[in-house]
Parts: sequence; C-alpha cells; structure tokens
Amino acid sequence: MQPEEALAFLKQGAAQIISEDELREKLALGRPLRIKLGVDPTTSDIHLGHTVVLRKLRQFQDLGHQAVLIIGDFTGMIGDPSGRSVTRAQLTHQEVIANAATYREQAFKILDPARTETVCNGDWFRAMSFEDVIRLNSRVTLQQMLQREDFKGRIDNQQPIHAHEIQYPIMQGWDSVMVKADVELGGTDQLFNILIGRDFQREEGLPQQVVFLVPILEGLDGLRKMSKSFGNFVAINESPSDMFGKLMSIPDELMARYYELLLGRAPPAGKHPLEAKKQLAFEIVQTYHSSAIAQKTLDDWTTRFSKRDLEHAELPTFSASGLNQCDLVTLVCSGYREAFDLKKSRSEASRLIKQGSVELDGQTVRDPKAIVQVKSGQILRLDKRHAVRIT
Repeated sequence: MQPEEALAFLKQGAAQIISEDELREKLALGRPLRIKLGVDPTTSDIHLGHTVVLRKLRQFQDLGHQAVLIIGDFTGMIGDPSGRSVTRAQLTHQEVIANAATYREQAFKILDPARTETVCNGDWFRAMSFEDVIRLNSRVTLQQMLQREDFKGRIDNQQPIHAHEIQYPIMQGWDSVMVKADVELGGTDQLFNILIGRDFQREEGLPQQVVFLVPILEGLDGLRKMSKSFGNFVAINESPSDMFGKLMSIPDELMARYYELLLGRAPPAGKHPLEAKKQLAFEIVQTYHSSAIAQKTLDDWTTRFSKRDLEHAELPTFSASGLNQCDLVTLVCSGYREAFDLKKSRSEASRLIKQGSVELDGQTVRDPKAIVQVKSGQILRLDKRHAVRIT
C-alpha cells in the first residue's frame, strides 16, 4: 500500500494516534517500521482483551513491518498501575517467568512469527547498576507521575501509592529507547506510559515513537475491562466449550462492541440476538482452534442448551462418591470444583439455586436446603453454561 492507503487501513479501530502526520511520515520512509508492544506475564493466559492490540500489531505486520514483542519479565514484577485503584500484588521473578512460558505460543496464534522479534526487558534492566536507576529516575518529576488520573484518584481516596509503582512508566519508557521503537501500541490507559517513552527517545537523540492507542475491551460482565483478576475474561487457550459458553453469556448490548473489536465488523443486520451471539462465539472458537472444532462446539451447544437435550450431549463427568445423600448447595459446589476446577462459595451456589439456574434430571430445584438423592447417570445443570453427568 501507499502511505496514505496504509494510514487509512491502520486507522480503522484506532482510539487515538499521536500523531497521524508523524505516522504518515514514518510509513513513507520505505523501510519496515519497528512496532513495539509490551506484555506483562502477570498471569499465564492471554485473553480476548489482549487480542485487540495483538490484531492491530498483526495488521502492521501484514503491511511488511516488524513487530517487537517485549515480554516484561521485570515490569511484570511490578504490574502496570494504569487504571488500578489499588496496588497490584507483587510477583517474584520466578512467578513471572513461569507465567511467560507459553506467552509466545499464545501470541503466535495471531502474530506472524517470521515478522516478530521477541525480547525480555530483563535483558537490559538486569544489567543496570543502582546508579543507572537513580539517573533514569532523575529524568522525570514526581509531579509528572502524580498527574496520572489513577494516582490522583488514589490520593483523593486516601489510598496508598507505593514507590515501586512509580517505576513502571519509567521502565516502560526506557524499553522504547532500547528497542528503538517507531510506533508503540497500547490500550487507551497506556497514554501516559507511552508518552514517557517519547520523552526518553527525544533526550537520547532518537526519532520519537508514534503513540497508537486502541480501545479497551469490556469483560463478560460488561462493566469493567476484561481481566483475569476480575474473573470476566475469555482466555485464548481455554477449551472450545468454555470459550463458546462464556461468549454466549455476554449481555446483548455488548455484542456490537465484541464484533467491532474482536472481528473488525458490525453484527449481522436483522439477525436475532441469540443467533448473532452464536455467530460471534463460533468465529472466535474458529480463530483460536479450528473450523471443525468450532462447528462441533456449536452443534454441542445447540444440543445442550437450545434443544435442552442434555441426556445425549457430551458432558464432563463428576464423581459424587460420598455424596449419596446431601444438600443441594454441597452438590453444586462439588460439581463446579471437580468437573470445572471452579471455586464457588456456598453463598454463590445458594444464589444460583434460588434464581432457578440449577436443575437435577431436568427438574429445577430452588431450595438451597433441599436434601437430594444422588445416583449415577443423573444430569446436574449448574448454570446456563455448565452441566455435568454424575458417576
């Protein structure tokens, strides 16, 4: 593409670019640009929220540019404070490295490995002396840091800001110097951090990177951004049935947003919301697994939930040994834990029962205190996404 065409293509789905003129000039240089994206392995999973920026990075690759994927083995020990009202739990380096073990593999479900350079920022931070750290810190002021909305909010609410959190944007900014980034991608909450990188590059006599921000994807609850810590996420390496089921649970009003950010288009016009949601779930499973698996998952979901024919569906089994006669709350908690490795409190299980989500052999049971006779072969429906066959 010519620079103007490439700019128009890349702008689709962007939230903010600083600046378009700079990006246009860089696209006209006639060389592959170095497009930086930093990811912190604070958990072991890449989820659909991460894929919004990964898909944009792939678009740059498809135009012939070089992705520079920074695995934040040092920044991950701090955790990005952007958008956080409380301090993150601090991880050890060993925990971060363990989380990062499959990050490249997961990222390459979207990125082109041939056009991806992967580095760890520990490669340069590990070599720094404490004098180097002091000199780097001297380049920013405390007033700059406290202008961040998240930090200002904590001060207003008398919540602590720990000194190590202030290091995060400094470290992210220095990453841009070390990899000589032409463009840095990030969510809209990354503006401050990426601007620090621009400042550092200018001070080092390097061309300044373009700030390229993409929208942040809301989680399954439709309220907060998708995050594993909020439990409202869909991981790209989880099972097709869990992925499909989670996507079928999103509020209808969130569908247009998911279509736009995850598939790059509007929902199909005139389609019933349920059918549009099935199409969304099908295409996401297809993307991260395969067409054949997506079709099988759709067929199974239709059997289990549309036709409510759980008897003939492929269900996970749940060994209820020792629970021949027990209260329904205990049975539900055990079913989640044993079949899906999900921890539900007794109060959560009680709420599901009272709202009519739980069925035993097709019969809704609304009394959490009900004592049930448990037999092999029974079908226990835990909620609209989870059902098990008792053995």
